[in-house]
Amino acid sequence: MYSKWNEKLNQVTENTLIVGMDIAKSTHYACFVDERGRVLEKAFAVHQSREGFEALYQNVLRAMKVHGN
Repeated sequence: MYSKWNEKLNQVTENTLIVGMDIAKSTHYACFVDERGRVLEKAFAVHQSREGFEALYQNVLRAMKVHGN
């Protein structure tokens, strides 16, 4: 049976870096996992500010290089 969910799952490959986020009021937490759900880097704080989201973006770029994504 075809579904949008299966289509989305098929887009996740061994080269996919997944960013998991726990959303809160002022400080969020993010971590990086691989396609199987294995944690690549422990959770870190992301503050609800421009600087916080800029730091998250830089962390994503760094993690992509480190983990080959």
